[in-house]
Amino acid sequence: MILATHQPIFLPWPGFFYKAGRSECMILLDDVQFPRGRSWLTRNRLKNEDGEMWLTVPVWRKGRGVQIIRQVETYDERGWRRKHLQSIRQNYVNAPYFEEYFQIVESIYARDQRFLVEFNIDMIRFFWDALSLKTEILLQSDLGVTGKGTDLLVKLCKRVGADRLLVFPMVEKHLDPGEMRSHGIDLVCANFHPPVYPQLWGEFVYNLSTLDLLLNCGSKAKEIVEEA
Repeated sequence: MILATHQPIFLPWPGFFYKAGRSECMILLDDVQFPRGRSWLTRNRLKNEDGEMWLTVPVWRKGRGVQIIRQVETYDERGWRRKHLQSIRQNYVNAPYFEEYFQIVESIYARDQRFLVEFNIDMIRFFWDALSLKTEILLQSDLGVTGKGTDLLVKLCKRVGADRLLVFPMVEKHLDPGEMRSHGIDLVCANFHPPVYPQLWGEFVYNLSTLDLLLNCGSKAKEIVEEA
């Protein structure tokens, strides 16, 4: 079995789903430390007439100390949900598949999730369905497996019976392949090449959120991700 892991990031880029599609199971790492600085867990890029456009989910940090990802709460007082939807509508209303998907996105924002991970996973599952992924998706916290680095990944592989772990090259260099092989687990490299596809607003911008791809390409997004 091929396993992939990833933190449950906000509005993931196509590489996230490329890796998921080449695995039999993906585990979302929601029981590891939440980064203290900026991270893809709370922000990602879409596109507007000036180029890239950042959307950020505000979360509670002050006085919380070190947090685990699944414990992080959204800070709804800033009206970020309304602002995100306004930005998406304003900049993508003329996208070919805006009408097909925007109401679904709108309904996810309307759920008023308390925890960041709940919102991010709701969006990930939306993309999962839109891209017709058959890969099993699991949460680390549901498996009761904790740890760090290579040790954590070995435990997760054993927990689900995986003998191969699919990783990006940037992650591979931080792991111990020898330690993993000693447990009967091989590292497999995901050679993702960011796809080029029709976009609004002029010059192409790479590695935007998959939402940009979906609103511009609709059901063809699945093929575009698979062939990246």
